Amino acid sequence: FSFLQERLRYVLGLLLLLHSTDSFYVPGVAPINFHRNDPVEIKAVKLTSSRTQLPYEYYSLPFCQPSKITYKAENLGEVLRGDRIVNTPFQVSMNVEKKCEVLCNFPNKPVTLTVEQSKLIAERIREDYYVHLIADNLPVATRLEFYSNREEEEKKKEKDVQFEHGYRLGFMDSNKFYLHNHLSFILYYHREDVEESQEHTYRVVRFEVIPQSIKLEDLKADEKNMCTLPEATGSAPQEIDPTKENQLLFTYSVHWEESDIKWASRWDTYLTMSDVQIHWFSIINSVVVVFFLSGILSMIIIRTLRKDIANYNKEDDIEDTMEESGWKLVHGDVFRPPQYPMILSSLLGSGIQLFCMILIVIFVAMLGMLSPSSRGALMTTACFLFMFMGVFGGFFAGRLYRTLKGHRWKKGAFCTATLYPGVVFGICFVLNCFIWGKHSSGAVPFPTMVALLCMWFGISLPLVYLGYYFGFRKQPYDNPVRTNQIPRQIPEQRWYMNKFVGILMAGILPFGAMFIELFFIFSAIWENQFYYLFGFLFLVFIILVVSCSQISIVMVYFQLCAEDYRWWWRTFLVSGGSAFYVLIYAVFYFVNKLDIVEFIPSLLYFGYTALMVLSFWLLTGTIGFYAAYMFVRKIYAAVKID
Repeated sequence: FSFLQERLRYVLGLLLLLHSTDSFYVPGVAPINFHRNDPVEIKAVKLTSSRTQLPYEYYSLPFCQPSKITYKAENLGEVLRGDRIVNTPFQVSMNVEKKCEVLCNFPNKPVTLTVEQSKLIAERIREDYYVHLIADNLPVATRLEFYSNREEEEKKKEKDVQFEHGYRLGFMDSNKFYLHNHLSFILYYHREDVEESQEHTYRVVRFEVIPQSIKLEDLKADEKNMCTLPEATGSAPQEIDPTKENQLLFTYSVHWEESDIKWASRWDTYLTMSDVQIHWFSIINSVVVVFFLSGILSMIIIRTLRKDIANYNKEDDIEDTMEESGWKLVHGDVFRPPQYPMILSSLLGSGIQLFCMILIVIFVAMLGMLSPSSRGALMTTACFLFMFMGVFGGFFAGRLYRTLKGHRWKKGAFCTATLYPGVVFGICFVLNCFIWGKHSSGAVPFPTMVALLCMWFGISLPLVYLGYYFGFRKQPYDNPVRTNQIPRQIPEQRWYMNKFVGILMAGILPFGAMFIELFFIFSAIWENQFYYLFGFLFLVFIILVVSCSQISIVMVYFQLCAEDYRWWWRTFLVSGGSAFYVLIYAVFYFVNKLDIVEFIPSLLYFGYTALMVLSFWLLTGTIGFYAAYMFVRKIYAAVKID
């Protein structure tokens, strides 16, 4: 067990190192210094709901509009996420307080919502929509204070504070709808150190909002667009009746507070929303379990193999007439090319493409270069990297296709470049049609779709062809034994050698290593949380690679011992077994964690889940396949064969 202790020591060292990288990130933009009275622009991003999964742009609802609406030019990632960043009429100046101000229309002429508009707002409130604003690129958050389960004496002193992204559009009470029409902005600034003669400069370090619903009659407003807020106890909320026209005022107030938070750590509030304690515990737990199991597996398989190889080589020396059994028997068939070699090599090429992309994205994000402050950077980087990694995908697919005695390399290259991306594009296009039908900002605009197609056929396809050409020309993989002319008969297999049993058995260990991380990733995707624990994710990815490789080697060893040499496709399918568990987990998450009832949100959830499962299967299947292929070549090179 000294070997295991050594491993554990190494893992704990790695974890400590990762904890230090976990909280570090490089902000994506340079800080903006404000002087007193400088305008601080407040922009709207979108409306989101975890119940419908359909984002909408801010002005899809009848909010007050500025005289000229200007949309920010967006990167690919922002467009795919459904962000539509637009200016708003809020007038906020650095370190200038505002008690209460009417946003649009004069106090004597309130905003009148038509029946259609009232219906739409009531519908969005029922669907639990949140509004997302940004000030100086910082998203708005609502502070939630609650008492934790501490001792009674401590309760009075200390509240737990959590933040929720955006603010609720409104709320429901006994089947009536109430709109949050007054926003109290609380902005925190950090005063920068300057020389005595210079004017102080400030930086925005936090952006909070307290939304309130205040009835039109209770908002006392004067001719100068100023208003007086009622006492908290005596005010009635602003009801929105979906059956008739409604009159109301949109108002806001601004309060500034000085803060000790430095500009570089202003995102910490948003990134520490999830419980890191659970994270640590679960990660250490899965790391220890996986390394323990993988250590035992390695020891067993190495011992057994050494014994096998020694026996086979000894048998050759002593007596050739002795009956052979086990994996040496199938040496004449183990490298016989499988059915559909072109499709197999194409899928493995796409798997290599995904593997390179994911590895680089997680590594770069762990170094802090894809911080949430540079919006959409993660998605944009992933898209471009997938395109450029086509060279490696094509190279590996071409070389394998040549090894499997394939001849039509051009068709093989086309298949590699279009099979997996074609399925992804097809599913996304169908889902996009449904999102278009709902007029959601989550729908990818037609020009963006054309741009993506141009990237696919203009960057990815030529690069795959280039890689495939060089891979196909390169020397094929060197198989240590010759293949017989006549295929050997395969004996009847036991029930546990069935493909589906294999998939169930092989998927448990890799899935067990990563399912806690999967929970946080799902929360980030479906519940509008920030995911920023890439240090953990990098470690989990490495554990996934190790466990997939080991399970794959064990499964192929058992298969060859049972004298079944059809391992090419089987290894690829069985190694991707953890994708089956990811699918089951996605169904469990949908039923237990999400409050989705309508058809289109459910369709979106399962459509995107199908894409995730497919990609995950390709990734783990590819890792397992290459591990098993290297293993098979190694063991057959070690035995003497006449």
